[in-house]
Amino acid sequence: MKKYMLRRILFSIFSLLVVIIAVMLLVYKLIPRSSIFQMDDVWNKKNLNDKTIYEYAQYQKFGYLEYADYSAFLKSKYEALYGAEYTKMDDFKADKEAIQDEKTYMDNTSVKEFTEQYTKKGYTIRYLEPQRSPSGKAKKGGDGYLIAFIEKSVFVRLWDYITHLITVETTNDVQDPNLTERYVRAEHDPYSGLFAVVGSGTTHKYLLYFDGRFPFIHQNWLHLNLGTSYTKYRGQEITDVINRPTGEQVKIQTQYPAKLGTEEYINSAIDFHTLTYNSVPRTKTEEKQFPDQYTTYTYRYGGLSMIENSFVIGLIATLLAYLIGLPLGIMMARNKDGLLDKIGNGYIIFIMAVPALAYIFLFATIGTTIFGLPYKFANAEVKVLAYFLPVISLALRDIGGLMKWMRRYMIDQMNSDYVKFARAEGMSEKEIYRKHISPNAMIFLVHGIPGSILGALTGAIVTERVYAVPGVGGLLTNAINGYDNGIIVACTVFYTTLSIVSVILGDLLLAKYDPRISLSSSKGGGR
Repeated sequence: MKKYMLRRILFSIFSLLVVIIAVMLLVYKLIPRSSIFQMDDVWNKKNLNDKTIYEYAQYQKFGYLEYADYSAFLKSKYEALYGAEYTKMDDFKADKEAIQDEKTYMDNTSVKEFTEQYTKKGYTIRYLEPQRSPSGKAKKGGDGYLIAFIEKSVFVRLWDYITHLITVETTNDVQDPNLTERYVRAEHDPYSGLFAVVGSGTTHKYLLYFDGRFPFIHQNWLHLNLGTSYTKYRGQEITDVINRPTGEQVKIQTQYPAKLGTEEYINSAIDFHTLTYNSVPRTKTEEKQFPDQYTTYTYRYGGLSMIENSFVIGLIATLLAYLIGLPLGIMMARNKDGLLDKIGNGYIIFIMAVPALAYIFLFATIGTTIFGLPYKFANAEVKVLAYFLPVISLALRDIGGLMKWMRRYMIDQMNSDYVKFARAEGMSEKEIYRKHISPNAMIFLVHGIPGSILGALTGAIVTERVYAVPGVGGLLTNAINGYDNGIIVACTVFYTTLSIVSVILGDLLLAKYDPRISLSSSKGGGR
């Protein structure tokens, strides 16, 4: 068992790396990088050299290259010499203006320093000449620029992604010399009434805490960095996107940290468990509200998150499918060629042959007109009712599949020699079906149970799109349409990991269900 699990884990890691490399090659090499600007309104408003500089800045964000700008070089150089007043210095102004003369800019000392510094690092230097009108005045967006860039290979990008995939907050995260007290300790949490693990010097103040939202215990200590969205969600972490509740803000009676123990309450949606460090000096108002520099926060929202919506719908649909599909499949097998079997086969043929969109719209029409169920998720006055149609649409498809396979495996087992031997021993048909045929037929289906459950986390693309469910089902398709590279890679990692885990869990469940199957190669019949 241990050797099997070790081999499985190592092979799974290798498979995941291969998939990530393949996706990164596809996204960053085979698809034109200019595609990322197709839905970028800011890019459309830029002109001439300003547009080119914006493109390089975006290419760096998306991970295509490393990019350095001459203006940033000058800022770093002169800020170290003169401090915050560097922009008023004549030598800074002269160096900044030097690149606006395409004939003499290379004579400038700072330009030479910039060029030499980045050339040694392997960067390519590019000079964008000023674009002028016939009068000699620079056109809008036509100022001269000097930049340096270096392309990132897929292997460097892969290494960066893997090494930053999981991060842990430490007391050295905050780079502020004014912060002298650094610690991680357990304290009484005034917002939950229980205890919490809090930190100083960490990015978040509350590292481990309880609240009234499922799963009731939360943490900001360990972070899974699947990537960042720069198109649809504008710089947001993808893990935050899929885990953030999709409902409205929820206001409660609460207190600012500096007001704890007083009679001053506020009716606010601020979630003080999300406080993060802000190195900018506190304002006078913030000094009255917060006892330290942990002043940045997010708000509390109601409802389920994207991944929770998908999982709830998928899990309920899966349970219904197994609870209904398996018994029906058994009944069809026991009444082979009977009326029930013919009706069941008719349903199976219908659900397998008709396109998903067609039967989803059919069930949606029946549900909305006859039963008055809400069609679009956002239009539901009673939110629970909004889950009915998506669940039914998913379950009815899976029910047909389980009916088909359970019937087939049952019939295969009915013609086996051990069944004939059991009949010869005088066992009743009910006992034969209950003790022998049904358990053996289930062997072929047990392996897929973990995959069905974990697959609920990925959502259902068509179903969620039709019913406008705020889930993760349409996340990948929307990312592909919008060329959102971060989400494409993140979804690939997420889906692949779930697939790998479901296969391993399926093997373990199968070995547990059938003692004849061993995961140890030392035993006969081992896998």
